[in-house]
Amino acid sequence: MNSNTISYQLARGITLAILALVVCLTAATARATPASTLPTAPVHRISTNGAARSAGLTDPVELEAFLDELLARQLAERHIPGASLAVVKDGRLFFAKGYSYANLEQRTPLVADQTLVRVGSIAKPFTWTAVLQLVEQGKLDLNADVNTYLADFQIPATYPAPITLAHLLTHTAGFEDWQLGITVSSAGGLLPLGTYLAREMPARVSPPGTVTAYSNYGATLAGYIVERVSGQPFEQYMQQHILQPLGARPRPTSRSL
Repeated sequence: MNSNTISYQLARGITLAILALVVCLTAATARATPASTLPTAPVHRISTNGAARSAGLTDPVELEAFLDELLARQLAERHIPGASLAVVKDGRLFFAKGYSYANLEQRTPLVADQTLVRVGSIAKPFTWTAVLQLVEQGKLDLNADVNTYLADFQIPATYPAPITLAHLLTHTAGFEDWQLGITVSSAGGLLPLGTYLAREMPARVSPPGTVTAYSNYGATLAGYIVERVSGQPFEQYMQQHILQPLGARPRPTSRSL
């Protein structure tokens, strides 16, 4: 089978078959430029030491051909200078590749296992993992009112039903959400999680569990609850209980980023 015969059904199958598919699209330090002027750069693929064990995705080369066409089109259409992509299957790295540039102006190639990119919302599954670890330890209850774990501020009782951790993890808490003002230009502008959450609390616009609506605030609230219940700063908890046990190479997760 060649890349031209890989259909949408296979793309959907990829999503169902793999344990994690992470595409980090980043402008890095470059400015976005028109698609017609984006230069090409060598791609950097990581060897996976053989095919994966189970049925479904079995050929990294076939997947690469499909993704090469897909990523080339998306990078051009969306004016993105570079991308890093990894596919994990059966608990093992199945495919990883860097596309185009990490720094467009300096023509620095993006290398999947070397280029550092901002994780953005990929941090959310790590936050959910931390929550579930504490659930397994009996320190958190997915169905308890989140106010149970808060002391310095409370979520208002806009609706009869309380917001639970289960709602936060499934983006069904019913919070209003916005994008402007949720980032800062330097570490000096960062606030402690509790201070930020109390000051920037959004309105509750739908009863919990009734509407699925992406919520950055909800994810931040879950991370703060991890801090309070574990007694550790969020970044320290992540390093000690998730990244280090996974054998992940040290990566900065502190607020200095």
